Amino acid sequence: MIRVLLVDDHQLVRAGLSTLIESADDLEVTGAVADGAQALEAADQDPPDVVLMDLAMPVMDGVEATRRLHDRSPDIPVLVLTSFSDTPRIRAALDAGARGYLLKDSEPQALLDGIRAVARGESTLHGRVARAVLGGPVTRDQTELTAREREVLSLVTLGMANKQIGQTLQISERTVKAHLGNIFTRIGVSDRTSAAIWFERHGRAPGEG
Repeated sequence: MIRVLLVDDHQLVRAGLSTLIESADDLEVTGAVADGAQALEAADQDPPDVVLMDLAMPVMDGVEATRRLHDRSPDIPVLVLTSFSDTPRIRAALDAGARGYLLKDSEPQALLDGIRAVARGESTLHGRVARAVLGGPVTRDQTELTAREREVLSLVTLGMANKQIGQTLQISERTVKAHLGNIFTRIGVSDRTSAAIWFERHGRAPGEG
C-alpha cells in the first residue's frame, strides 16, 4: 500500500481527495491536514510514502512546507496539487524539492497515477506545467540539440520515465527512445544520468541555477 498524507486548507477538497484515493486498492490516506505546519508535524509522527501538497495555505504555504520536509525527510516525495500554473510558482515548488506538480483540473486517474509515480521515485507534471517548465530560453550550449531533443532532455532531468515523457510531449515511447539515442550521440554520453548531468552543467542560461 502507498500511504498518502493530504495537505489542503479546504475541508471539502480533503474529503473529496480522501474518497478518491481510498477508492484505489493500492492507496490509503494516513492523514489530512490544513496547512504546511500541520503537514510537517504529521509527517514526523507517521511518515507517509507520499505527501499530496496544496500551495496556497495559511500558517505555512506549500512551497515552504515542501522545502522543510525535503530538508528533514528527503526520502518522502511531495506531489503538488494546486490550481496555480504560473511559471514562478511552479519553479519555486520544484526548486523546493517537489517531485511532481499536478493541477486540480487533472483527471482523477492522472492524480492516482501521479501518486504512484512519485512513490516509485519518478516525476510527474501536468501538461501545462511541463510546457511552462520547458518554455525557458535556448542557450548557446543547447543549440547542439534540436528543440524536441531539448524538451526530452529537460524532462529526463526531472526524473521522468520514457512513457511519461511521451505522454507529456504527446509522442510515442519509441520516439522518445530515438531522441535519447540522438542526444547521447550528440553530447557524448551513454546513459540518462550522464545526460542529465550534462544538461545541468551546459543547458542553463548564464547565471542560472
